[in-house]
Amino acid sequence: MLLKSKFKLATAVGIILSMLSLLVHLFLANYSAGGISKYNLDNVLPFGSKPRPRRLWGPLSTLDLLHPYAKPRQLYPAPAKDNGFIYAKIYGGFEKIQSSICDLVAVARLLNATLVIPEIQATTRARGISSNFKSFSYLYDEEHFIAALSVDVPIVRCLPKDLREARKKIKFPTVSPKNTATSDYYTTDVLPRLVKSKVLGIIVNGGKCLQSILPASLEELQRLRCRVAFHALKFRPEIRSLGSQIVGRLRASGRPYLAYHPGLLRDTLAFHGCAELFQVGGVRMVSFYSNVKDIHTELIQYRRNQMIKRGTVKEQLTVDSVSIKKNGSCPLMPEEVGLLLQALGYPSTTIIYLAGSETFGGQRILIPLRAMYANLVDRTSLCSRRELSDLVGPESPLSSDLPHPPPPKSEKELIEEWKKAGPRPRPLPPPPARPFYAHEKEGWYGWIGENDTEPDPSPIEFRRQAHRLLWDALDYFVSVQADAFFPGFHNDGSGWPDYSSLIMGHRLYQTPSGITYRPDRKTVATLFENVSDHLYHPPRNWTMAARQHLNNSAGTEGIKMSAMMSKPASFLAHPLPECSCKTAKSPVVQPVKDKHGALLFGGEEDCPDWMVRTLAIVSTKNNEPQSEDYEDGAYPLRAMRSRLVEQLPAPDYASKISVHFNDLLGQRALAYTDTSWKRPGMTGVPLTLDACLDYLRYTTSIQKLTLRFFYFCIPFFFALLRVQPEEIVSVEMSNNKDGNIIFLASLVSKSFCKGLLFCSITAGSCIAVYVVGGYT
Repeated sequence: MLLKSKFKLATAVGIILSMLSLLVHLFLANYSAGGISKYNLDNVLPFGSKPRPRRLWGPLSTLDLLHPYAKPRQLYPAPAKDNGFIYAKIYGGFEKIQSSICDLVAVARLLNATLVIPEIQATTRARGISSNFKSFSYLYDEEHFIAALSVDVPIVRCLPKDLREARKKIKFPTVSPKNTATSDYYTTDVLPRLVKSKVLGIIVNGGKCLQSILPASLEELQRLRCRVAFHALKFRPEIRSLGSQIVGRLRASGRPYLAYHPGLLRDTLAFHGCAELFQVGGVRMVSFYSNVKDIHTELIQYRRNQMIKRGTVKEQLTVDSVSIKKNGSCPLMPEEVGLLLQALGYPSTTIIYLAGSETFGGQRILIPLRAMYANLVDRTSLCSRRELSDLVGPESPLSSDLPHPPPPKSEKELIEEWKKAGPRPRPLPPPPARPFYAHEKEGWYGWIGENDTEPDPSPIEFRRQAHRLLWDALDYFVSVQADAFFPGFHNDGSGWPDYSSLIMGHRLYQTPSGITYRPDRKTVATLFENVSDHLYHPPRNWTMAARQHLNNSAGTEGIKMSAMMSKPASFLAHPLPECSCKTAKSPVVQPVKDKHGALLFGGEEDCPDWMVRTLAIVSTKNNEPQSEDYEDGAYPLRAMRSRLVEQLPAPDYASKISVHFNDLLGQRALAYTDTSWKRPGMTGVPLTLDACLDYLRYTTSIQKLTLRFFYFCIPFFFALLRVQPEEIVSVEMSNNKDGNIIFLASLVSKSFCKGLLFCSITAGSCIAVYVVGGYT
């Protein structure tokens, strides 16, 4: 009887334990379900927000005194008389449209003319786009544009009715100015024609119709350009609303984000001759795979051949992409950008927003970067299809450009065909052709398998070009608001406005102290050439050299280089010093001038008193905690560990610890000394949550729950070992290469003269504790 009761008790206990285990598993499954858990990393342990490292996210103290100020400085009267109307047609992508509109407003002010809202040809040529938005209003807010510039230039939506009829009959002259057209060209050649005909058309093809650097007497025109680009050209409400939602979703976890534009455009790659970047293994492997050509290489070479025939490119069709890459004329590949971000110290959990409507090479070219930074997102991963379709608006259906199969034959037609056939027995007909799928014919690669020449764009392709303008505008909005920006290709030397440079110029105007990297691609190419044999495990001196170059590029040194390289090509890429002011009496940096003596950077005027007072009030309200800047780019505990490894003598059993430690972390073992060693600032490290998680990498939701439990058990482990808080040398947490979380505590106490506490938290709930050390 007693034995039966014991069996019943054991069975009941087993059932209860099974039920508890089932409830725990259900709780864990429910806790880890739903959403993208990697965006909630900072919510693992709610002990307050982490300060942002100033070195990675800004603001830069050296540029904190600069502020946007584009208002007229001198007497700025309205135009005395109107010389006529100017209408314009703008060809090209988003960056050319943005730059051309600013130049057109400046030209209208220079000629005392009324500007008709410019026509964006990429939208007027597109058939079937939404009737709600046409031409200029497809991207921008027309009413705001007209109202914001009412004091500067009179702007109308269209020509008067009688002049519209005359324009249809081509009775008015048109001009197509060069990118480097001077102010004298307009006052001597264009103005007389405008006064005579009262209406003049301007066709803008290259993204600019006025030179970037104007004489000192026309300084107010430069500020007018700034007012147009950064204030009057406001995107339509739908774009701004969706852009604000994307920014909110990127910052929902309380962390900053970095925007990255690859700059991998087919036209740009063809212009510079960077086709071999897309061969097997990239430029570093060209010599080994000289006969292996990628489809992207062929497409770039085809476009380059077209440019040579049109006279856009003066060089040969086949060029050495390796030498061009070393010269800095090719974009940085996403893999290289990821390695540079790692050298800067950005953790693998950094949120990176991929900007731009075109990344030539597709997702394949982004695989290395995505492997290093899993939080690489774009508008398609942050917005639903419904949100993107609402941005486009209702569109009329277009006939597909895919080949349609022949209609099926009726039974009567089949019988007639059978009767008309030849003598029997007949050979079997060939099997029907495999049907074409939509993904095989869509996009830029659909014609390759059938034709040797690229066909003319179809109506669907025109519509896609219009959609790309919307995606570029949306990403432009998000990139300007980003906490940091990294360009893959800017200041390419082509003379055309480029997307990254416009973003960098807008950020320099709006937030000069923000983190905007301006890497010198020639220097970066040299750095990668020196470390090509061990690219993913570079030596420390290489990491420090890359970090120093990139940090300098984000500060005054990079702005000086941008002033000399970018401003002559595009004023909007570097709108200083005309469109800024400083709040300090001393100069922010020594003035930089070009070879003609024109001021490129420095010499900013003092901000007006009312602006200084307003900035002082705002700064007192927005004082956010910032973490310290560390010289070696490490967090405090990581720096402490590196100093322990490099400076302290190893104990006798260090080899035994090294093997076990390397198995867990894959890093060099720590060396410890006895209790006689003491150093100010190295002991008494507080056991805080933020200190433990300073450089914790991506974890799953189950690991987060386990880590939460283990964190509250840490004091009990130390109490069990009789370790006092003041005896703790360092406390760390990190990941090993298998994704397990490692807790590491370095101890120097009376009972443990040399000690190390490990805890490996796997993807499950198993916790293993190891104590390595010797008693005195």
